Parts: sequence; structure tokens; C-alpha cells
Amino acid sequence: MSETLTIPARFNGPPASANGGYTCGLVAGLVGSEEVSVSLRLPPPVDKPLSVVRDGDQVELRDGDARVAEGGPAELLLDVPDPISPEEAAAASAAGREVWSDHHPFPTCFACGPARDPGDGLRLFPGELRDGMFATPWTPDEALDDGTGHVRPECVWAALDCPTSAPVANFATGPPMVLARLTARLGSSVEVGERHAILSWPLSADGRKHAGACALFDSAGRLLCASQALWIEVRQE
Repeated sequence: MSETLTIPARFNGPPASANGGYTCGLVAGLVGSEEVSVSLRLPPPVDKPLSVVRDGDQVELRDGDARVAEGGPAELLLDVPDPISPEEAAAASAAGREVWSDHHPFPTCFACGPARDPGDGLRLFPGELRDGMFATPWTPDEALDDGTGHVRPECVWAALDCPTSAPVANFATGPPMVLARLTARLGSSVEVGERHAILSWPLSADGRKHAGACALFDSAGRLLCASQALWIEVRQE
């Protein structure tokens, strides 16, 4: 019997497709490595069985014959800035909340949409901290519990997705961006109900392609997880 995977509509990014980070996290779970890179080839459908295709340590999600995503083990090499506290992250988020919310291209996004209710979405709202860096606090809701008091890995991947766009996107005047590739390292488990800080910073820009990174710290400043993302500006008609 063929292996399939279905992404519930709750975990959307844009209204009609799945959140990129959540999708990448599901693929990463199938790969089974601590560090994984996942590329998105098409907007991931929701509420639709997708075929899982394995080739060695590589995993693909397919919608019929179309490749939706593909991933495999990777090495994440990042120079991570010094940690910040959840209080610092909360202050940056509060200061930038109006900018983030008023021009958000996908307000119902599971990870960063301002239209999602507490406990329903992650409600990550990065605000500028300093020197081109952005930050947001995160206290994972119990709805994300994997049964051991820790956040389900695919939801951690979702949290490591959208914040990477903050240093490279311009919601007010720029075109919307979509995730093309996410590479992440889940070095430690993330505890439900504990206060965390997510710090993001820009890496590069090349035409419509923009790269950013983020790091997830606990309240003691310990680095738990990190990611690097490639974003693509949506072509405007």
C-alpha cells in the first residue's frame, strides 16, 4: 500500500495552500535527520492526500505526477547572533505590530497571520530590533503538544519559517513572497508553555530571490533551533 500524507487546512499559509514551514517540517519528519533541507516546488495542497516517494535518504511529496516538495539531510552553517530575551523580543514585536498587521499579504497564515486567534495560530509578529534584525516572542500553546510536553516538530518548523521573511520583505510596498526552500536544525526540543525568543536576520538578495535566517532561544538564552530560508517574490501581473 502506498504511503500518503494529508495536510489539514488549519495549517495554511496563503488561504488555499499549506504553510511552507509546516509542510517542510512534515517532510523533515519523514527524512528523520536533525538537519534537513526541503524545497517547495508547488503550493502544497491542503485536505488532499499526497503521495510520499522515497529514494534513499531523499523524500518527495507528490500530487499525482507533480512534485510538491522534496527534502533530504543537509548541513546548516550559520553565524548566529548573540541571544536575546523574550522581553526584548516582545518589545520589538509590539513596536512593529502595526506594520506587520496592516499590510500582511496572508493574514490567516498559521504561523504569522494576525487574523488567527490565540491557540489557533502561532501568532508570530516579528518587529525590527536593531541593525536589520527582527524579533518576536513565542510561548507555544498546549494545542501544539506532542504528548510529552514538547512542541510537535512540524510546528517548530512553522515557527522557523515566517520570521525569516521579516528582514527581507517589505509588506507596505513590496510584492508578496513565498517560501522556496527551508533548511533547519532542531537541536533541542521546544517546551510547551515556556517563553522563547525568535531572532531573524537577512543573508542575501539577488533579484526576486531573498535569503534570511532565524534562531530560536529559550528564556535562558540557550540556542534550541535555527533555520535558513530562501524566499521568492511573487511575479506581479
